[in-house]
Amino acid sequence: QVQLVESGGGLVQPGGSLRLSCTASGIIVRVSTMGWYRQAPGKQRELVATIRSGSSINYADSVKGRFTISRDITKNTVSLQMNSLKPEDTAVYYCHSNFGNFDSWGQGTQVTVSS
Repeated sequence: QVQLVESGGGLVQPGGSLRLSCTASGIIVRVSTMGWYRQAPGKQRELVATIRSGSSINYADSVKGRFTISRDITKNTVSLQMNSLKPEDTAVYYCHSNFGNFDSWGQGTQVTVSS
């Protein structure tokens, strides 16, 4: 059974930084496609960043240059470093995994960017 547990969300002022972490069990992040998605109120869930088993990385245009996705294969975790945060980054952030045709989601963590 796959479990993804996010942590690190919270309230931050515009221009600030947060680091989200996703601890995975039941899968090996090194051989899976791992990603972060977000969903703002009244909007559809959208891709933020993904990292594939071959280490290729993809970012949404809206976060390029500000967010960095990484993984720690010793801890089996995936992280999202978010810098220069903007109010429009406010959303629930979800960790996602894909291995073969099997998708899993975490429960989400709230990120609020406000002064």
